[in-house]
Amino acid sequence: MLLIVSALLAVLPLLGIVWVLMSRSITTVDGLFLSLILLSISGIFALNAIWELQRQRRRAVWFKQHPDAARQFKTMSEAEAAGILRGRVERVQFYEAHVGQPNKSVVYLSNGSGVPRMIVLEGDFADVDDTCEMNRVLVV
Repeated sequence: MLLIVSALLAVLPLLGIVWVLMSRSITTVDGLFLSLILLSISGIFALNAIWELQRQRRRAVWFKQHPDAARQFKTMSEAEAAGILRGRVERVQFYEAHVGQPNKSVVYLSNGSGVPRMIVLEGDFADVDDTCEMNRVLVV
């Protein structure tokens, strides 16, 4: 999605430059500086689109090289996204944020079927016991 938005925002300023050229105001100071500003904006968004494309390619290569770890990042179904997740808490890692930012807890749940599930939650879940069942309603 970010790639599409960046590519679109890289093309739109180029249309502005075409308009400046068509209206023949490129020879004025206003037209010249408007063209330079639009070129800068287009270049920044084009560079962002290139970086996003490279990031997606690196991610695809990494998932092909590590298929067992890729299973951990499977997408949740709609029922799981806003429903109740149950399982045995393997471990909880708490990350305290800076002032004004929400704290995060990374909870690893397992239901006895291989790789534990990683869930990132806002708030302090560090006091969850390892032997308890974690029944939380997640609103994503």
